[in-house]
Amino acid sequence: MTLDLTGVGLLVVAGLAAGIVNTLAGAGSLLTVPALILLGVPADIANGTNRIGVLVHNLVASWRFHAEGVRGLRHAVPLVVPMVLGSLAGSYAISLLPAASFQRLFAVIMLVLVVPIVARPAPRSTARAWPAWVTASVFFLVGAFGGAFQAGVGLLLIAALAHAGHNLLRANSIKVFLNAVQTAAAAIVFVLQAKVWWIPGIYLALGYAGGAFVGVRIAVLGGEPFVRVFLAATVLVLAVRLLGWW
Repeated sequence: MTLDLTGVGLLVVAGLAAGIVNTLAGAGSLLTVPALILLGVPADIANGTNRIGVLVHNLVASWRFHAEGVRGLRHAVPLVVPMVLGSLAGSYAISLLPAASFQRLFAVIMLVLVVPIVARPAPRSTARAWPAWVTASVFFLVGAFGGAFQAGVGLLLIAALAHAGHNLLRANSIKVFLNAVQTAAAAIVFVLQAKVWWIPGIYLALGYAGGAFVGVRIAVLGGEPFVRVFLAATVLVLAVRLLGWW
């Protein structure tokens, strides 16, 4: 696939915006997957191609959180196995879906996710811990959703981690690490299924990397409400466009 300067600019800017909102909340893929589709990438391949940028973003964000002194690795390690297994299952299942069906389903997911984007759960320090089997099941299902759609998995991770009583900053640092490992697993499946176009994926990754730097800094400084409002409005517009209502 060849891209003109407008297409390159769109992908870098979409990746930058997605990288910021992914770090602060989640669902940045609701910006990048539609951007790929609008440039002519088939929806199922856009879903796979997006994972290149998401993987780069989460690796950079995880590094930057660590550098800023926000370290949640020891809390994330026990959750890696169910996340990866779920991601492999979800990515394989969705890779079998035709492009047109995926595009319609993704548009519906976008509309559904507007509510949790606006009403983000607050951490609950007094929450009762789940039994080990419940924790494994929850993070397997979150991994499966991430493997299939990616968009919104950060919101689900924040909700699950909030239940465990992590504060918002630490929850975000755990989230980006878990997202990195589940995205790596899903990316392998999409590459093997020939669902990745590398050129747009690389440009997208450049934007995502920049967004990770900016997003971590904003998270550490404690600002995010304006991003949630911006994202919710953008998601509504893009969903309406993908559904053909505009």
